[in-house]
Amino acid sequence: MSATITDPEVYDDKSPICIPFILERLRTHLSSGSTRPFIIGLNGVQGVGKTTLVRRLADTLRHDEGLESLVCSIDDFYLAHDDQVALAASMPDNMLVQVRGEPGTHDMDLAKDFFAAILNNSATRVPQYDKSLFSGQGDRPPRSSWPEVNAPGQPKVQVVIFEGWCVGFRPLSPVEVAAKYAAPSRTLKRHDIEHLQFVNTKLGAYDAITDLFDAFIHIDAEDTEWVYDWRLEQEVMLRAQRGAGMSDEQVVRFVDAYYPAYELFTDKLRGGLFADKVQCQLRLVVSKDRRVQKTVVL
Repeated sequence: MSATITDPEVYDDKSPICIPFILERLRTHLSSGSTRPFIIGLNGVQGVGKTTLVRRLADTLRHDEGLESLVCSIDDFYLAHDDQVALAASMPDNMLVQVRGEPGTHDMDLAKDFFAAILNNSATRVPQYDKSLFSGQGDRPPRSSWPEVNAPGQPKVQVVIFEGWCVGFRPLSPVEVAAKYAAPSRTLKRHDIEHLQFVNTKLGAYDAITDLFDAFIHIDAEDTEWVYDWRLEQEVMLRAQRGAGMSDEQVVRFVDAYYPAYELFTDKLRGGLFADKVQCQLRLVVSKDRRVQKTVVL
């Protein structure tokens, strides 16, 4: 696999679709008399350009609509370093939890506490995670360094965009996991099915956050395996800019650590996140050049 230096995120054909979708659902939310913030979940495979999209969405909501908007990432809810080390040591043969990434390596109690404060319009701090600490293993910086929101004198948060590569994934039944395992796949059979079931079980705790979403945006790909090429393009750019970065082989191993969750949970997400909210999920399907080819509202 090889890549050339490109900047795939200059062309934006996503926010012009996403903003009207968000505003229509936000108007319904406000007309109901609700005083709690409007919560948007956003899922996109690594390298598809979701970070840039989220930034543009938040800027538009702030500057054009006058809405105090907060962006937070599921990456900032990873387990503290000591807790991740303990998890890995407790299951040394489960490669899915030896490093941060898969469901089960996030602190969902921290996430629940944070969102409870946000929904109550209470002052709180936004969790942060520094991936460079412990030689790249990562850890949380001190809580005192986390940014404050809803503090006295600050405007109240009105919109939250919660983004991440596995945001919105729902657990499967054990039978569904077994069926995925038995079918052709790129990475699933590299792992024991019990280890995949462990990740699936842990994903159940994420429903407490997913169920808070008022709207959901899914940046999907015609071929999920393009994540390998997209992530490699990002790394090539980093190597050009900083003079250092992962090799092509390291990129493949890096994405391999995440790919089992894509193979397990993406199909269910494509089928619809909400059981009780109609037309609150927007699915944008992109081609290899990351341009939108199909728009679906579920």
